[in-house]
Amino acid sequence: MDIAIPLYDRFTALDAIGPYEVLSRLPGATVTFLAADAGPVSTDNGMLTIVAGRSLEELTRPDVILVPGGPGEVAARAGEPMLQWLRKADETSTWTTSVCTGSLILAAAGLLDGKRATSHWLALEELERLGARPVAERVVFEGKLVTAAGVSAGIDMALALAASIAGEEVAQAIQLGIEYDPQPPFDAGSPDKAPPAIVELLRGRSRFEGRRDEGKDVLAPH
Repeated sequence: MDIAIPLYDRFTALDAIGPYEVLSRLPGATVTFLAADAGPVSTDNGMLTIVAGRSLEELTRPDVILVPGGPGEVAARAGEPMLQWLRKADETSTWTTSVCTGSLILAAAGLLDGKRATSHWLALEELERLGARPVAERVVFEGKLVTAAGVSAGIDMALALAASIAGEEVAQAIQLGIEYDPQPPFDAGSPDKAPPAIVELLRGRSRFEGRRDEGKDVLAPH
């Protein structure tokens, strides 16, 4: 089973690495990081670089596609070659998935037209503008299309996907193996739960409002 994670300049690390840690443990799975050109690709804060082992044109028929998100204008930064690759690869994939604003890339490729999908809570309006039907849920299955909300939701999505692919026992074994047992110190992980002042802080710094794309603000959503 070939699992492809296409990367682009300034993707968000956990969007890709969180699901990788789950999906790479599936029996018979091979996970490949791709990019328009094989080689190093830097994350959104410039502090981490991941090497894409193959170019997009070298793996055109993966079984599973997983598109990570990033800050700002992700579809433009991913580039038309990736959008074209996604359209073609989706024709034969078993699953096409995204994490956080990766759903904006899927939508820009035309894969979410009229379909239920999720993204980071601050990107839901943009997701709707691109033709999807946004829902404020952590993981959304719409046929073979699976989208996850903000960054950390990618782990939940990958576990749900693992259960669909290999069964719940395998998925539970993977969860136990990575000791995924979230116990956050604060109940502030969604706009419905976080203090209003924190919600407004994030909203004010959002790159989705005003189309800002500075790339270094650690508080800005990805």
